[in-house]
Amino acid sequence: MYEILQMLAMAFTIGLTGALAPGPTLVATVNSSLKEGWKAGPKVIAGHALIETLIFLLIIGGLADAMQGYSRAIALLGGLALVVFGFMTVFGSRSATLARPEGQVLGNAYLAGIITSASNPYFWIWWLSIGSAMVLSGLHSGLAIAAVFLIGHWLADFGWYTLVSISLDRGRSILSERSYRLILGICGIFLVCFGIYFLSAA
Repeated sequence: MYEILQMLAMAFTIGLTGALAPGPTLVATVNSSLKEGWKAGPKVIAGHALIETLIFLLIIGGLADAMQGYSRAIALLGGLALVVFGFMTVFGSRSATLARPEGQVLGNAYLAGIITSASNPYFWIWWLSIGSAMVLSGLHSGLAIAAVFLIGHWLADFGWYTLVSISLDRGRSILSERSYRLILGICGIFLVCFGIYFLSAA
């Protein structure tokens, strides 16, 4: 039980740092929220989660076996990526914004989540380093622990993007720009700490 809760907490925190980072998925959520209201966030992330489910199934369906021989290298790469992304998050938090970006928004929020995830290089770098390292780490303790990582990751994604949508739908009365930057900065620090922990474990 302790191992499950530990993985859930770690996955949620690491997932939250990725979710908070400004990028195409956040842009799609902001745009869709102004059109559809608070329901846009969960819809965008449902599309995002579909891509992640396919990646997870590939890893546990056979790709993990091929990666096992490189598990230490993947863990080191994942730890380094966590540290780098952590510092990037901390520095980026100073100018992060939830302002509506210029440009057109895809009409379908589910499709926006799929396309913005699949076309985002950061998304693939994250899953090839941090994500795969966490899944492989979980698989050492069984498939259930690896699945808990994905669940914790989704809790962070759905929780954050729903909050963004609700905040925008209510005129940002819930989430101010200052609060967003503070949360982002704190998460960046946690990301660096997890990276150091991962490197020491590797």
